[in-house]
Amino acid sequence: MAVTESPSDVGRKSEPLLDLLGGFILELRNAGIPVSLTENLDAMEAVTHIPLADREAFKYALGATLVKNHSHWRAFEVVFEVYFSLRGPEYEIMDTDPASSLGEDEDQDAKMPGQGDPQGAGGGGGAALTPEQLAEMLFKALLQGDEAMLRALARQAVMRYAGMEPGRPVGGTYYLYRTLRNLDLDGMLERLIEASREQAPSNLTPLEERLERDEFNDRMDRLKKEVEAEIRRRLVADRGAEAMAKTLRKPLPEDVDFMHASREEMVNLRKAIYPLTRKLAVRLARKRRHGRKGPLDFRNTMRHSLSYGGVPAEPKFKFPRPAKPEIMVVADISGSVAAFARFTLHLVYAISSQFSKVRSFVFIDGLDEVTGFFEGVEDIGEAVHRVNTEADVVWVDGHSDYGHAFGVFWEKYGRDVGPKTTVLILGDARNNYHASQSWILKEVKHRSRKVFWLNPEPRAYWDTGDSIVGEYGTWCDGVHEVRNLRQLEAFVENLV
Repeated sequence: MAVTESPSDVGRKSEPLLDLLGGFILELRNAGIPVSLTENLDAMEAVTHIPLADREAFKYALGATLVKNHSHWRAFEVVFEVYFSLRGPEYEIMDTDPASSLGEDEDQDAKMPGQGDPQGAGGGGGAALTPEQLAEMLFKALLQGDEAMLRALARQAVMRYAGMEPGRPVGGTYYLYRTLRNLDLDGMLERLIEASREQAPSNLTPLEERLERDEFNDRMDRLKKEVEAEIRRRLVADRGAEAMAKTLRKPLPEDVDFMHASREEMVNLRKAIYPLTRKLAVRLARKRRHGRKGPLDFRNTMRHSLSYGGVPAEPKFKFPRPAKPEIMVVADISGSVAAFARFTLHLVYAISSQFSKVRSFVFIDGLDEVTGFFEGVEDIGEAVHRVNTEADVVWVDGHSDYGHAFGVFWEKYGRDVGPKTTVLILGDARNNYHASQSWILKEVKHRSRKVFWLNPEPRAYWDTGDSIVGEYGTWCDGVHEVRNLRQLEAFVENLV
């Protein structure tokens, strides 16, 4: 007689997956990725239409419903790999275990042996291999492009060489380094190239050899990813998904601090600035368009009502014609604030169509106008690079002197500041104890439409040491903390 599962049994089986998805969504939000309740429900619905055994389909179903910005994809992948790295019926994600081809047992596999133990942790076919046999199998798998065998050998390599110990507070990068060092992939690459030459019916041309090398490098990259994934699985099993996710959590590109960004983060910032400028330009244009409908024009409404016998059937409104502001950007490009100035200039010029005119000035202890660098150029990034390399901004010693720079600005360009001009000052206001010349900002404020100061330092650091932002802020319409792209976007959106 056939035995059927009751609805309660099915519900109990789905509970672990729902709990896991709940923790996954929460970690995405903690990482800064915006996930609304509706998107959460969409994700829950999407995964009911795909086979949970297909891990890639499961991943992309969640990504399609939860990720709205391409720059967030890497953060999503990290969280996904942590929360869905463990395999087993408790998560109902039963992707095939390639290590079974080597005769491993799951319970024995989990013991995580130390480095150089030829017997591994659990015996079986894979654990009984000598290092030379493991290297030879790895060589053949790379030569043939056997994905399943590469996954199995990656697990064996981690068991044998990583030296992982439960509860040991060591990062995954250390274990990855130990494993790859023992695999000697550089030497393996030369063996693969030599084997490819021997198998070829004739001598390889330089192009063919380069293509072979690229193919083997690609296979080795996949092996490294499998090793990394195996290490991550073991760390999650030892420490838990929440703890690992917190350890691996990195800020999104729009939340990276300009003044403390690493080289990799700077690359991601440059990639994020382009879609941001397009989105912001469209948003500002829509805002300006929707803002054209003003208050009711009572006199005009009554005049047009005469054709309706005096009944005001067609209300008329006043249509304001807001003038596009003229922008003057005065930016400190010294030291660590240079990156902040670079991204701000890039953003302002990318949406310059929303302003009637944009003029730029950069300074350290001297000041130079660099507006011409941006005229008639398609690549704003190249213009910004010229600003940092060609502008004449050093007067004496190349240390920030806001007072002298403002003096030069007022003397040469003060007469160009008018009632339609918005002045943006970019810098941390660390004046190296020189004279502040704050009276110049007072005069600029009286002549201009608005004066805003954007400071890339945390607010807690203002007016400490040689910072005199408070003195300058007295004569500004607003002093804003702008440490990342998210804060910069929020400021520019309210500028027009």
